[in-house]
Amino acid sequence: MDSYQKVKLIAGFIHDKGGDDVVLMHVGEAVIFTEFFLICSANSHRQVKTIVDYTISNTKKNDIKIWHREGYENSDWVLLDYGDVVVHVFVKEQRAFYELERLWNDLPLEHLEVS
Repeated sequence: MDSYQKVKLIAGFIHDKGGDDVVLMHVGEAVIFTEFFLICSANSHRQVKTIVDYTISNTKKNDIKIWHREGYENSDWVLLDYGDVVVHVFVKEQRAFYELERLWNDLPLEHLEVS
């Protein structure tokens, strides 16, 4: 499975659990540690954990190895590192505060809609 197929699969898992405003950033030209950032918002800490748990469970079922998970205890911003894809699941207020899309505004950005 290539990186973009992985992104689309993970975006589907996020949408399954009500993740909002899913954005794909092509960061491979700017960083050496990953190809894509997949960013989404959730309405509550509980929803962040639901999205994260569901994503981890389903990526494992699809033989996609997670390298690292960070931020789960507070669930304001959880990072899931899949090597070539790094997933950021934010509570909406934290996403607005950190503004990753603005920080990396010179990189290609794609809003993902999953049907």
